[in-house]
Amino acid sequence: MKINDVIEGLPRYREAAGQLREMVLANLVMMGEIPAPTFHEENRVRFLQDRFSECGLQNCSTDEIGNGFGIYPGENQDGHILLIAHADTIFDEKTDHTISLQSEWVKGPGVGDNSLGMAVLATLPFLMEQVEFKPRSSIILMGATRSLGRGDLEGLRFFLKNNRMPIRCALCVEGVQFGRLSYSSLGMLRGEIEVHVPEMYDWTRFGAAGAIITLNDVINRINQIRLPKRPKTSIVLGSIRGGTAFNTTATQAVLRFEIRSESADVVRSIHEQIEDAIGEISSETNAEIELDILARRKPGGTGFRHPLVRRAREIMRALDIEPRIAPSTSELSALIDHKIPAVTLGLTTGERLNQPDERIRIDPMFAGLAQLLGMLKAIDGGLCDEH
Repeated sequence: MKINDVIEGLPRYREAAGQLREMVLANLVMMGEIPAPTFHEENRVRFLQDRFSECGLQNCSTDEIGNGFGIYPGENQDGHILLIAHADTIFDEKTDHTISLQSEWVKGPGVGDNSLGMAVLATLPFLMEQVEFKPRSSIILMGATRSLGRGDLEGLRFFLKNNRMPIRCALCVEGVQFGRLSYSSLGMLRGEIEVHVPEMYDWTRFGAAGAIITLNDVINRINQIRLPKRPKTSIVLGSIRGGTAFNTTATQAVLRFEIRSESADVVRSIHEQIEDAIGEISSETNAEIELDILARRKPGGTGFRHPLVRRAREIMRALDIEPRIAPSTSELSALIDHKIPAVTLGLTTGERLNQPDERIRIDPMFAGLAQLLGMLKAIDGGLCDEH
């Protein structure tokens, strides 16, 4: 097989995906209306399992940690292709999960991250049957649990640690953004800094302040940390919460943050500087300040010239998708740790991501599906193997 054989089939794949429009959208709406906060994805995984059973996948099952699986059988068992979408979202059960369909958009919490990815897993076997794609390698379709936040990719890590099936390549599926191509992982440390003012706090002490003011001091110290331009490094201050009322001094406040860098040593150094700042501010104010580390990642990945990455670029451009190359700290990093060649792909465009009124565009989804099927065809045909 040559890459041109794959590219020639892409218009047919996109047309076939468009013919399954109603199925894709139905799966998306039903998937999206099932709450799936991290550690509570079981109902969404059960829905995925039902879809896998309906289309006749083999070994439809869940493991001890709740991951959902189905296997699309190939002609040989020499190496499997792993196709992953994370099942969890950042929204809890109290959020209104109603999904609305508009002429060009689908709107609702988590539709792009990652209800669409899960809906595509549920639809893909039907698309493969429709285009008569009979792979030589079996394809493992996986809805991964415990990926986000405190989950720290626990579902995928558990699978990779206990899996006995040989995996030649993996594709991570995200709803957004269209053209996303991630093939490397940043070094990362994700944490929470919690400031707590004790009930018997001495407000006459020099430097005494409420929890929000103290947390603001911590933020100012973090902003004073000098970041190198090379290797590329950033500190993301993700969210702040604290206090209860206008007229009450806050006794608790929390900052969520991430350190990201191409260098593990830089991540480690910034972590130490934040610890030092916390220790100093705590001693000055007598407030209790705790640093809780939720997740870590190691930098690494395949190179730009790896055949898997090269084929992804060629397939994208053949579909008029402009590759948007960026490193990842998601499922890709766990695969890199296990030395499995992998990329992360996006399926459509979106707006107001991670907001309750998040919305994604419908029309690009079918090129996104064609892209995914083209990648499976290229991997199965040996075009993405390093020789």
